[in-house]
Amino acid sequence: MKNLKLLIIGLVISTISSMALADGHWSKIRIGTEGAYKPWNFTDESGNLVGAELDLARDLCKRMNAECEFVQQDWDGIIPALVNGKYDVIMAGMSVTEERMKTISFSDVYMTEPARFYTTNSNSLSTFKSGDKTLNLDKDSSVTSGTISSLNNAMKGMNIGVTVATIHENFANEYLDVNLKTYPTQDEMNLDLVAGRIDAMLCDTGAAESLMETSSGKDVVTFGPNIFGGLLGSGVGAGIRQGDTDLKAMFDKAIAEANADGTISRISMEWFKKDIAP
Repeated sequence: MKNLKLLIIGLVISTISSMALADGHWSKIRIGTEGAYKPWNFTDESGNLVGAELDLARDLCKRMNAECEFVQQDWDGIIPALVNGKYDVIMAGMSVTEERMKTISFSDVYMTEPARFYTTNSNSLSTFKSGDKTLNLDKDSSVTSGTISSLNNAMKGMNIGVTVATIHENFANEYLDVNLKTYPTQDEMNLDLVAGRIDAMLCDTGAAESLMETSSGKDVVTFGPNIFGGLLGSGVGAGIRQGDTDLKAMFDKAIAEANADGTISRISMEWFKKDIAP
């Protein structure tokens, strides 16, 4: 009888805890991040996770009266790990796309950047000029197809790098006719670009600009248009399990507050040297 009472009490406590979570009372939020995507999120020389998203996550957690716990996870398994409960939220430079929303939900966008091609100043691609400064994939026009055709002609037979399981790989598979090489991390792709093992890479501008600020990346230059829209998504948001609608509402509210009071602009200026608030 005593064991039965203890079991009942345990079930009641568990039920109350579950109800509290369902009502949005998240006292501790586990945030999954890659830790290898500077300046969004990366590991410093002391082994600490740092970056724009780490600072933003801490700010958002304060607004939600919750404790943040960061969990490092390789990029190619970051969505399955969220779905399987390893953490509650992804903040890892992840763009909000229709394809990803088939599996997970997203908060409102908190930062946004275009994609762009990068090469070295010794490569012939460094002199490539596209007719348009922007390539909006939401527009199905002759200008869009013409710009993509020009890019393919310029890069014909060349080795182009992208990080695996990203919007940039999706873009390359959909639009480019090149020798594509995929990398598990941005850092590994950076090394191959600088060493000349690939002719160019496609990534978001912030990641490449962080490389260009270093001595090893001093010869890296950009070419072609800013690319956005379509399968590249609407910007970067926090990935959340589809059933955690209360947590999404909390993040949406905190992000709106951080955007309204200039916090996101301040953080992006600190880490990206430009304002990429939505």
